[in-house]
Amino acid sequence: MGEAGMGLGLQAIIIIGIMLFLLAIGTEIFAAIGAGALVGLILFLNQGSEHFALSMWNWVNSFTLTAVPLFIFMGAMLAHSGVIRLLFRGADRIISFLPGGMAASSLLASGVFGAISGSSIASVAAFGTSVLPEMERLGYKPRLAIGSVVMGGTLSVLIPPSVILIGYGAYMGLSIPRLFAAGLIPGIILMLLYLITVIIMATVRPDLCPPKVKYSFKEKLAGFLDITPALFILTVTLGSIFGGIMTPTEAAALGGFLSIILSLVFRKLNLTIVKESALTAVKTAAMLMPLIFIVKIMGYVFNYLGTTDALAAFMASLPLGKYGILSVIFFIYILLGFIMEGISIMLLSLAFVAPILTMLGFNFIWFGVIMVVVNELGLVTPPFGLNLFSLHAVVPKYSIFTIASAAVPFYPAVLILLTLCVVFPDIVLWLPFQLY
Repeated sequence: MGEAGMGLGLQAIIIIGIMLFLLAIGTEIFAAIGAGALVGLILFLNQGSEHFALSMWNWVNSFTLTAVPLFIFMGAMLAHSGVIRLLFRGADRIISFLPGGMAASSLLASGVFGAISGSSIASVAAFGTSVLPEMERLGYKPRLAIGSVVMGGTLSVLIPPSVILIGYGAYMGLSIPRLFAAGLIPGIILMLLYLITVIIMATVRPDLCPPKVKYSFKEKLAGFLDITPALFILTVTLGSIFGGIMTPTEAAALGGFLSIILSLVFRKLNLTIVKESALTAVKTAAMLMPLIFIVKIMGYVFNYLGTTDALAAFMASLPLGKYGILSVIFFIYILLGFIMEGISIMLLSLAFVAPILTMLGFNFIWFGVIMVVVNELGLVTPPFGLNLFSLHAVVPKYSIFTIASAAVPFYPAVLILLTLCVVFPDIVLWLPFQLY
C-alpha cells in the first residue's frame, strides 16, 4: 500500500505539475492538459500516442455536440437581424413600471435571448453593443448599466439551450433534453433574483438611473408584438425538444434556419452576416471540442492509474457529511473560477468529482445544473471571467476592474439560487421528471 500509494501520488504530481507549468507560461489550456495526459499515457500506461487519434474520433464524432455550433449560429444570426433591439424595446415597454427601467428590461431581454442563443459570450457582446450605449445616452450610471448587461449574459449558461450543459451532458453521457428541462426553472428564478437586485439598487440609489418612463396601453401592447419573433423561435426550438419531436441538434438546425428567415424578413440578411455568424459558431465549437476530447483523455489516465478512486475514497471518508463535502467542492470551483474559465473547470474536474458524487448519492442531472450556477460566478470574476472580457472587447473604454465591480452587487442572487437548489432539489428535478 505504501509503495503503491507513493507511486500513485508521484505519478499524479508529475502529470499535474506538467500541466500547471505549461499553464503558468501561457500555454493554451487544452494543450497543457493534453501534454500532461500524453505523458501519462506513454510513461505510466505504456500506451502509444496513437490512442489520441482513436479516442478523438470516438469522442468528438458526436451527434449531440453538433448542436453547439448550430445554437451559436442561431444566436449570432438573431443578434445581427435586429431581434435584440426589438426584444429590448418590447421588454422595456412591458416592465417600464419597475424601478431600474432599462436595466431591468435588459435582464428580461437577456433571459429570453439566452434561451435562444445558449451562449453567454454572444449575449454580452450583443447587448454591450446595442443596449448599453442606449442606457448610457439616457443617463444610466455605469454601475447599474454595466452590471445588468454583464450579469444578464450569465443567464445564457443556465436557461436552455445552454452550451455548457450540452458539453456536460456529452461528457457524462446524460440526456440533453433532461438537462435543458432541469435548467429552465432555476434560470427563471435567477432572472427574477437579478430583477429584484436591480429594483433594490434603483430604490436605494435613485441617482443610478433616470426617472421611469410611462408608456400608454397601446405602446405596451406594441411591446408584446416586439418580443413575439424571439418568443416564436424560443417556443419552436424548446417545444420541439421537450415534446420529443426533435433532438437538440435537429431543433438547433431548425432554429438556425428560422433565424435566417427572420433576418430576411427584417431585411438584414446578407452574405457578410451569414459568414460572420458561421465563423462565430465554428470558433466556439473549435474551442469546446478539443477541450472535451483532451479532458476525456486526462480522465482516462487518472482513472486507469486509480487516482480518481483514491481521491473519491479520501473525500468520502472526511467527517463532513455529504453536504459538507459538497460545500468543499463548491468552494474549490469558486476558487478555480478566479484563474480558469467555467467550461474548462467543469470538464477538467468531472473525472475527479463524478466518483465522489456517486459515492455520496447525488443525482448527476441535479449536479450539472448546480455546477453551472457555481460557474456563473466564474464568468464575472477577474482575471479570467469570460463575460468581463467579452464586454470589454465591445466597450473598451471600461476596464476589466470597472466591469467586475459592477457585477458584484449581483453575486448574492447567484448564492441565493445555489442555496435554494441545494435545500430544495425539486427546483431542479421536478420538471425533467414531469416531462420524461
